[in-house]
Amino acid sequence: MQPASREKAVLVHIDFRNPLLSEEIEEFVHLAKSAGLRDSICITGARTAPDPRTFIGSGKLAEVRDAVNRLTADVVVFNHGLTPSQERNLERELGCKVIDRIGLILDIFAQRARSHEGKLQVELAQLEFMSSRLVRGWTHLERQKGGIGLRGPGETQLETDRRLISRRIKTINNQLDKVRRRRLQGKRLRQRAGIPVVSMVGYTNAGKTTLFNLLTGAGLHAADQLFATLDTTLRRIEVASGKRAILSDTVGFIRHIPPDIIRAFHGTLEEINEADLLLHVVDITDERRYEHIRQVNDVIAEIGAAEVPQIMVFNKIDAIEGLQAGGSVMQGSPPEIRLSARSGAGVGELLRVMDEQLAPRRIWQTLKLPPEAGDIRACLFRKGLVREETVDAAGNWIIDVMLAPDDLRKFCRDNDLDVNMVRYGI
Repeated sequence: MQPASREKAVLVHIDFRNPLLSEEIEEFVHLAKSAGLRDSICITGARTAPDPRTFIGSGKLAEVRDAVNRLTADVVVFNHGLTPSQERNLERELGCKVIDRIGLILDIFAQRARSHEGKLQVELAQLEFMSSRLVRGWTHLERQKGGIGLRGPGETQLETDRRLISRRIKTINNQLDKVRRRRLQGKRLRQRAGIPVVSMVGYTNAGKTTLFNLLTGAGLHAADQLFATLDTTLRRIEVASGKRAILSDTVGFIRHIPPDIIRAFHGTLEEINEADLLLHVVDITDERRYEHIRQVNDVIAEIGAAEVPQIMVFNKIDAIEGLQAGGSVMQGSPPEIRLSARSGAGVGELLRVMDEQLAPRRIWQTLKLPPEAGDIRACLFRKGLVREETVDAAGNWIIDVMLAPDDLRKFCRDNDLDVNMVRYGI
């Protein structure tokens, strides 16, 4: 379903009373356009619960069939998750290809992936999605076959397909492990150099890549499309004080992200989990922005990054007349910055707040230095880090200093000290 193909599509959106089943119709239409579906008809309806056989009732099914015939549609896309049997029954009734919301998202991902890791992650998500279909719904594959090169003359087509998919999933996971090990090496080098990492997160199409390009000059592809960015990109930036940091642009989130996608993109999402600071980019023109903030934070919590500090970046202020760039800090809440990634208004304030947030968190620590470490003691005094000093019975200096844990470790390395021996009373 490449954009150039201009496949004709009938889109089906059903409103449910259950919010766990409901989706946004505007987002659905945007997804379809992002996938390259241009000539389409959208059929809407309302139900209390999905029909177990065809998801929609017989009357709505007839309406969809008429739309397919009138448009000579190539595909029918549902803005919901379909079971394999529902998908198969609908294809039989409608006489054309049927895909659900997850299949649509995976198709967009397949179009967007550019890097080797991105392509592997998309293929892994597709195979895991397909394997669930094999197990639950592909009864038409339950036919006997035999022949040279197969495991045995009695093996079914379903068992063969399941075995081949399982083997490919294992191969992809092994390749992704190698990629993650290389990423881990890069992370260790950055930690050794003391360079913090800032990850951009947010709902898809919030303007993350446009802001990334503005901050880094990277020139990445940015478009008014859902999932325009799929591959994680790292670039070096300087914040207000000239301090260096690494900025990463990541895949945008969306409501009801399928578990298969989260699992497949675990390596990419690790960049978020291991960041020192998150820039949570929000489209300020979106009426559902606060709902989207909650949904993004739900995914952040799911991948274990809920404790990473955030800056809320409300983007696209240039689209609202009279709205000025600026920032605010409320006690107990993340700092908020209003800016325009397109015009650059407010970016200076963002860099200043990033500088403040990346400042090392110093804490009071008590050190014990031996009598022969007088030069080290003098160095601590010169840097103004000492709050109080006493001497114990053995002549050791017991010194209270204000120092970040990472800085203490670096200080001990530079002076050939064992940090576990120097810390005192902890």
